[in-house]
Amino acid sequence: MLGERAVDAVELMDRPDCNPVLLENTYRQFGPVNRLFSGWRGLYRRELRPLLATAVRPVSLLDIGCGGGDLATLLARWAARDGLRLDLTGIDPDPRAAAFALRRPARPGVLFRQAHSRDLVAEGRRYDVVISNHVIHHLPPEQLSELLSHSEQLATRSVLHNDLRRSPTAFALFSAAALPFRNSFIRADGLTSIRRSYTPAELRAAAPQGWRVELNQAFHQVLTFRHG
Repeated sequence: MLGERAVDAVELMDRPDCNPVLLENTYRQFGPVNRLFSGWRGLYRRELRPLLATAVRPVSLLDIGCGGGDLATLLARWAARDGLRLDLTGIDPDPRAAAFALRRPARPGVLFRQAHSRDLVAEGRRYDVVISNHVIHHLPPEQLSELLSHSEQLATRSVLHNDLRRSPTAFALFSAAALPFRNSFIRADGLTSIRRSYTPAELRAAAPQGWRVELNQAFHQVLTFRHG
């Protein structure tokens, strides 16, 4: 079942007619799921905190496909706790995700909007760092190519696209670990996401020149691009 990417599998929350209550619960549960499983604490310490600590002005960060906005909020909280300055923008083209993010309590330095990365390219926006979380496995090849092209144009320093790493072990462990997350799409869609995700070799083959695949904790990998 996991020998090849399940490219035709569709996550329940991506269906336009999915249950709105379960969808809201899914956005709400993304917070603890990402804190527990996505490996962003290590990425923050390794990639973001050193940059923030040496910057002479607030570092700007764009979160593409921000979903319900939990990751941007979490990164802002970590930076504030460390006494560091970080300006975050989270975008998502899905009106349901953007609406949930926009309903979050206002936080200094965090902005959400419904937008596609191409909108920001057209506006001439630039950010020090561009990130995404669990986005690239959703995209067919032409959309992945577009995302990476836009990321290169939008970032002035680095790009970090964090995503799942497909393996039988990841599938089995998440299947058990996600059992407490009920009345949402978390478990079903998480397992579908693992089935849709790349192995490191597959992601290297799909990435254009200049991009690197770096392993991250908890069965994740990061597709990275660094200017200069």
